[in-house]
Amino acid sequence: MSRIDDVFKNLSANGKKGLIPFVTAGDPDPEQTVSIMHTLVEAGADIIELGIPFSDPMADGPVIQRASERALHKGMNLERCLQMVQAFRTTNQHTPIVLMGYANPIERMGIDKFTQKALSSGVDGVLVVDYPPEECFEFSEQLKALGLSPIFLLSPTSSPQRIANVAKASSGYIYYVSLKGVTGANHLNTADVASMTQMIREKTSTPLAIGFGIRDAESARKLSKSGDAVVIGSKLVQILEESPGDTGLQSLKDFIREIRLALDSSDVSNV
Repeated sequence: MSRIDDVFKNLSANGKKGLIPFVTAGDPDPEQTVSIMHTLVEAGADIIELGIPFSDPMADGPVIQRASERALHKGMNLERCLQMVQAFRTTNQHTPIVLMGYANPIERMGIDKFTQKALSSGVDGVLVVDYPPEECFEFSEQLKALGLSPIFLLSPTSSPQRIANVAKASSGYIYYVSLKGVTGANHLNTADVASMTQMIREKTSTPLAIGFGIRDAESARKLSKSGDAVVIGSKLVQILEESPGDTGLQSLKDFIREIRLALDSSDVSNV
């Protein structure tokens, strides 16, 4: 059983919901990223999504776009992202790490080389935003053969056929995009999310993580009722952008602890 599977098994056994923070590798500074990852775990993160900086992050809003630009300006690339995961693993062998990014950096490295390096670095899952399941069967199967989880996106506009395809291709968890638009948007409708996630659950038993647009404890608490975990990204990146250095780390820790407390509140399990 993978580290991701272990996390969701333990969460379910304890009646809890997962917390998956996203940060961009190399932002606000490459020297801080591993410390940021450890801070997230200390504050209550169950899984970490580590963003691979890319010059054209089409699914991301302006906050994460700026983070990618800053990281690339400071020399970040896929190789260095993998090195960061490896450094994190020297003292943390239990928290799953999911790389989230776009196809171009992976294909430039070469899929075979990337999957092997991801495995040896301690990566647990890979989410490639612009790899639809219908077009990357070999990549998905290659990850699974190495014990890594291919993670795919579903959205409010996903068709029944796309849901079935993602259910078949995914492992670890499925990332449900809670709204139409880019990361950090602010027009959540919890009733619509509940309806769509119920439809997805009819097709698969793979855990659902809900993200995009979660910016505070209340929205995290509400959306957690429809999924097995919540993903928070833009708000965390914004905190680091506005409060660099040790101040940013403390602000990040305080925010994650607030979300953790909300998710662990007594009424979260009333799905």
